[in-house]
Amino acid sequence: MEKENKLIAKNPNAYHNYNITDKIEAGIVLFGTEIKSIRQGKVNLKDSYAIIKHGEVYVVGMNISPYENGNIFNKDPLRDRKLLLNRSEINKLIGLTKQKGVSLVPISLYFKKNIVKLELGIGKGKKLYDKRQDIAKKDAQRQIAINLKNSFRT
Repeated sequence: MEKENKLIAKNPNAYHNYNITDKIEAGIVLFGTEIKSIRQGKVNLKDSYAIIKHGEVYVVGMNISPYENGNIFNKDPLRDRKLLLNRSEINKLIGLTKQKGVSLVPISLYFKKNIVKLELGIGKGKKLYDKRQDIAKKDAQRQIAINLKNSFRT
């Protein structure tokens, strides 16, 4: 993401549960009350994922809370939302997802010049031992930083 992009929401589980190998930026089809709710920051990507059906890419499970002043114009908060991608990008994603274990995971949602964009990660799911290794590496890095900090104090 570039500096002019304003982050709205991140998926906290994306890098924890998946080895992300590639990223792709996609537009998203939204309605007016959904945009207003997103501007208030009422969106959750935690349990969301992307699927390909009928040659189009959809994000499933992205929760956009209903807009308080939206009354009858509010849409279902968990509805499937179409992603806007080029045909070549969709064909690339179709080819990648046919491989065993490859998933499309939303990483972040942000504004790019007042347009909502979704960063989609292409990755394989991690096994439990991979997650443990990552946690051990983070702990080791944290311990090294603490030791360096304490060595400069004395």
